[in-house]
Amino acid sequence: MAIFSRMGMNPTRNTILLLLVVLGIILPLGLDIFRLNLIGKYLTYSFVAVGLVLCWGYGGILSLGQGIFFGVGGYAMAMFLKLEVSTPQLTAAQTTLGIPDFMDWSQITSLPLLWQPFHSLTVTISAILLLPALLAFLLGCAMFKRRVGGVYFAIITQALSAILTILIIGQQGYTGGINGITDLRTLLGWDIRTDHARYVLYYVTLCCLLIVVVLSGYLLRSKFGRLLMAVRDCEDRVRFSGYDVANIKTLVFCISAIFSSIGGALFTLQVGFMSPVFIGTVTSIEMVVFCAVGGRLSVLGAIIGALLVNAAKTSISESFPELWLFAMGVIFIVVVRFFPKGIAGIYQYYCSRLMSRNGKTISSNVVVIESIDSKNE
Repeated sequence: MAIFSRMGMNPTRNTILLLLVVLGIILPLGLDIFRLNLIGKYLTYSFVAVGLVLCWGYGGILSLGQGIFFGVGGYAMAMFLKLEVSTPQLTAAQTTLGIPDFMDWSQITSLPLLWQPFHSLTVTISAILLLPALLAFLLGCAMFKRRVGGVYFAIITQALSAILTILIIGQQGYTGGINGITDLRTLLGWDIRTDHARYVLYYVTLCCLLIVVVLSGYLLRSKFGRLLMAVRDCEDRVRFSGYDVANIKTLVFCISAIFSSIGGALFTLQVGFMSPVFIGTVTSIEMVVFCAVGGRLSVLGAIIGALLVNAAKTSISESFPELWLFAMGVIFIVVVRFFPKGIAGIYQYYCSRLMSRNGKTISSNVVVIESIDSKNE
């Protein structure tokens, strides 16, 4: 690293620039709008993966329920978009004014109180940011204050994910049930189904992801990041030093929840619907796989992992749909067994070897030059 810094090179910064060039220029120019929209959908999962890097990789908190927060953001945005579509004009299939179609089919005659605030985009954006933070705060206080962690915390979050999925499916008249909230068309009158809108949403997603990456890097370089790693490595020592470990864990859990919620909201805009499938335990475990494959100690590695795993999922499921879950299991086992630091670990390994070789070369050249200078004197 010191050699690169002397040469004016920063591997992390160069990697970010390369990733931006690929995602912001090469892919939009080289892919059709359908494939680019798929990449945009994969990028929304990257928000969850980055949150898991902070929570799991650096904080040691494995959450198997990140789909909860992804779904909170997704459903909040879907509720706003659905209310905008539900105009006060009756269609042939509706009998009640101003309510979503699935409520009308369930014979609900007025808009539920829970849906009322989502007429406002400002309230919706606030809910996307605040609701997951509130849920994570309550769960974190309940668990971390009682020193519940490790596998127990992972099982509890997984159970909560399953409970929320069952609850959403059971309340079909209020949530759309198993079908979710569909037929989302406009955002403040702007048609999100057009090719131009998909290009715009792709770049909006990319810009938001860049902000999350920069913010994550700042947090990890700060005192909070050092405390987070200390909690992961030796929790008792941090506690004996006078810090409240529960508060540190709760804070990073809230941050990861907000990142996941932002990803869910952008996912709804990208694909035009939201379903309880994206909240369930299978999806939440897949999100952990994204992080593990890319590298749970690397923010950029988690993004690459989310892109590669989802691209593999699409290609394999198109040809062999029944084999995808087995392929996912094989990928996870191979990565955990042979590449515990993921793709980022492999990259860092070869970079360190390259830098060590350059260091030996530079040091030997310095010795030769110094000997030549001494002879000339």
